[in-house]
Amino acid sequence: MESNSNPDTPSYEVHRSETGDIRIELKGKYDVRTAPAMRRRLAASLGAPNGGRVVIDLSQVSHLDDFGALLLSDLRQRVEAGGLSFSLDRVPETVGQILSLVHFDDETVCRPLPRKERPNAVVRFGQTVLRHAFNTRYMVSFLGSALLALFSVMVRPRRLRWGDTLIQMEKTGVDALPIVGLIGFLLGLVMAFTSALQLEQFGANIYVASLVALAMVSELGPIMTAIVVAGRSGSAFAAEIGTMRISEEIDALFVMGFHPTLFLAVPRIVACILVVPLLTLFADLFAIAGGLVVGVFMLDLTPHSYIGQTMKTLTLFEVNWGLLKSVVFAALVSWVGCLRGFQARGGAASVGNAATSAVVTAIFLIILFDSVFAVIRSYW
Repeated sequence: MESNSNPDTPSYEVHRSETGDIRIELKGKYDVRTAPAMRRRLAASLGAPNGGRVVIDLSQVSHLDDFGALLLSDLRQRVEAGGLSFSLDRVPETVGQILSLVHFDDETVCRPLPRKERPNAVVRFGQTVLRHAFNTRYMVSFLGSALLALFSVMVRPRRLRWGDTLIQMEKTGVDALPIVGLIGFLLGLVMAFTSALQLEQFGANIYVASLVALAMVSELGPIMTAIVVAGRSGSAFAAEIGTMRISEEIDALFVMGFHPTLFLAVPRIVACILVVPLLTLFADLFAIAGGLVVGVFMLDLTPHSYIGQTMKTLTLFEVNWGLLKSVVFAALVSWVGCLRGFQARGGAASVGNAATSAVVTAIFLIILFDSVFAVIRSYW
């Protein structure tokens, strides 16, 4: 038995008859704040009834919301699970209205949802394998569709939507110039300063220019530019196309006779392939400028000697090798961004997941293909 002088404070009294019947008188206010605690107390007081019936007296309940109704539903479920009868008595009009709103009399509606059982490890492994198999099939299918669309554009250039391609070139290339230049400049500073700490011991300060130029032009320039483009444009491609997918705009394009891949993906892929190599050259120049700052102000080199050593080190092969890698990285970033956008299903959360997946997958593929390029060059 529980009681309290405050009429709004929830309490109850339990009366047991000689025949085994139980009558519970609820008092006070049962809402979202009080119902969970009272549910545990009532369950402990009720125990395991061994006969008769259970009657809930609601005449002194001042307020009851849907959480209070859920408390009553839980009591009913416990009582009926023991094979006893359950009933409500002296229900106030306001309480009856709430119970009617939540369909308390319909036991299939006002009942806590059963806890979903987690499948075992074998089932989860099978689901993962099937999901990856489906994703792989979709990736291959989209890759084939994109290649066919690009081939059709090469045969008939008028099929390419040049207006959208120019817009995407502006977004991917021109708008990315400040951040790409800043990152390239800072990378040049860091590499020059770090290498100078070692080379200065041997009086080889002039070779700082060679290290910065080779590292940026052949490796770091294409990689860092592609990663920046993946974070900016790859995620944007996935979000834009994913939003069109969940809003059924792509289905509308298909119904109107447009090829979705040719209409949406090809302009973005072409724009990336055209502007990312230029961004890479831009990053290389700023990195060399960053190394020049360190060489002139910290290593007592002249601008003429630093630039001369850079030109002596770099060859046309190194520049072309970096540009080739940037073209491949651009194709990967734009293809993955469009792919994740077309794969989006569901609601707004799927758009965010598509953008995140596009960036992660693009960075993984960039590193993977850079490793392939390194192996090819080592055996060339």
